[in-house]
Amino acid sequence: MAGHHPLTCSKLPDDTAALGRYLIGKLVVRELPEGMVSGRIVETEAYIAGDAAGHGYRGMTPRNRSLFLEPGHAYVYLAYGVSWMLNVSSEGAGTGTGVLIRALEPVEGIAIMRRNRRVERLRDLARGPGRLAQALRIDRSLDGLDLCRQGPLWLADDEHQAGDIGQGIRIGITKDADRPLRFYVRGSPFVSGPRALNP
Repeated sequence: MAGHHPLTCSKLPDDTAALGRYLIGKLVVRELPEGMVSGRIVETEAYIAGDAAGHGYRGMTPRNRSLFLEPGHAYVYLAYGVSWMLNVSSEGAGTGTGVLIRALEPVEGIAIMRRNRRVERLRDLARGPGRLAQALRIDRSLDGLDLCRQGPLWLADDEHQAGDIGQGIRIGITKDADRPLRFYVRGSPFVSGPRALNP
């Protein structure tokens, strides 16, 4: 894809929280039969080792095994039986840590996103993890993909400067809820959650 280069997995930060911050400003690229769709990451949440809110907390299962892959792989799961969620595995193989991609600023293939979401308003296409998965047509079939390699779903860098990055508590969890492991672009209209959490 012109102007975009896949992230180099070996250069991803070793620390999960650092990866959550690092991914801000990077692109999620989805290759669909009808064209390319991409969005710039404006919000992430890190789920670290020993984190009771993390899916790897109780060990590996058939559902979460992709979370235990080497860094830079997709872990896709269904939340509440309704919405798919895209995560990026982190740290070493077997660790079970990762970063949830919470929100994107639409960049390419906006007409495709609108059809996928059945929504016209640009701000609402990928503001939230379930919405972005629907906009990019992400589902369990993409679980386990190497996101540092061009394919149906990958992560790219176009040298964009993310701007001022805020940090705060994660959204919608009850365990270890007070950890400041959510990262977001300050002032971005595409960040999810209430304004009080996005100063």
